[in-house]
This record gives sequence, C-alpha cells and structure tokens, in this order.
Amino acid sequence: MRTRTKICGITRLEDAKACIYAGCDALGFVFYKESPRYITLDAFKAIVKGLPPFIAKVGLFVNAAPEEIEAAIQSGFLNLLQFHGDETPDFCRQFKFPYIKAVAVSSSVDLLQYVKDFYDSEALLLDSSHEYLKGGTGQTFDWNLIPHSLSKPIILAGGLNAENVKEAIKKVNPYAVDVSGSVEESKGIKNYHKIQAFIKEIQDATV
Repeated sequence: MRTRTKICGITRLEDAKACIYAGCDALGFVFYKESPRYITLDAFKAIVKGLPPFIAKVGLFVNAAPEEIEAAIQSGFLNLLQFHGDETPDFCRQFKFPYIKAVAVSSSVDLLQYVKDFYDSEALLLDSSHEYLKGGTGQTFDWNLIPHSLSKPIILAGGLNAENVKEAIKKVNPYAVDVSGSVEESKGIKNYHKIQAFIKEIQDATV
C-alpha cells in the first residue's frame, strides 16, 4: 500500500502549491497561537481558495475553545480536524466532524487504550513526547513502542526527514507520514527541494 504524505505548518500559498506539485496528499494548518507556524482563519481561507481539488486540508488544534474549532469547520474548507493537545474523546467527537488524535508516545503511554478511547477517530497520529512542545520537536521516538496489533491507521510523525523516512516506513508500515520542520527553510517557510527529496524517499520506499 502506498504511504500517504501530510505536510504540516503551511503558512503561504506558494508553499502549499509546492507540496501538492511534489505529490503530497494532505496539508496541515496550525490554529495554535503558541506555534511559530500559527495561521489565522482568514489567512487559511485565502490560501485554500487558491488550491486545486483532491487535496485534504487538516486543521490542527491544541486544547482550543469549541467555538474556535466550530468557526474553522463552518469555513467549509477543512476536511479533517487534528487534535494535538489533551482533548478527551468526548471533546473530539462533539463536533461530529472527521478527526485524528495525536499521541505523544513514550514507554508509559498505552496506545492500545488510545485506540479504544478514540474508536471513532480516522487515525492516530504518533508523535514524539516533549515536556512542553505540542509537536514540531524535530525528534524521533522509539518506533519499537508501536504495537503491531493496532487496529487503526497510523500517521507517523516526529523528526522525520529525507534521511530516515524510508527506514521509518519499512519498520512501522504507517498509513501516512507527517512532516513539518525538516522540509523548511525557516519556521513556517517551506523549501521546495527539501519537500521533493522527502516525498521521493517515500515513493521509493517498499514495505
């Protein structure tokens, strides 16, 4: 099965188009004000209005107020919500909108329980654990902590780059991979050549 690609932290139309033309499947937009890749709802709307069809737009939220999430949904441009904070299952499902739940993986985290708790999620996004950062750490985690028996699609994140993504795919066999920092010129500004190199490694990977 082909491994899908999500590129997160889009802040400019030209970067979004570069990701699409390189072959990515989904774009992530960070609606979290503490992030250097934060984007306003108006800026998000302006970008997606300039995009071609058949590309998934994912809105990332971290412990956001329900009205903020509802406003993004009502824009009509999102395909998927990504909850990257401490959101409970009941919080996530109250919007009656497709969502994925990010999990900061460590040896103390029970991923099988996450699958049960977030049974109605589209997938689990597995990311590196950090004391205060909610994603975007640039660090990998121990992929051996992922059980082989997870009955839900896995989106692998955390420190992936053109040098290690092929190994990650062979080891984890994720449904998709998620990248942000390693394909950037600076925070929030993507680099087309890095994007191309990353996606080429994914396309060349065999499981």
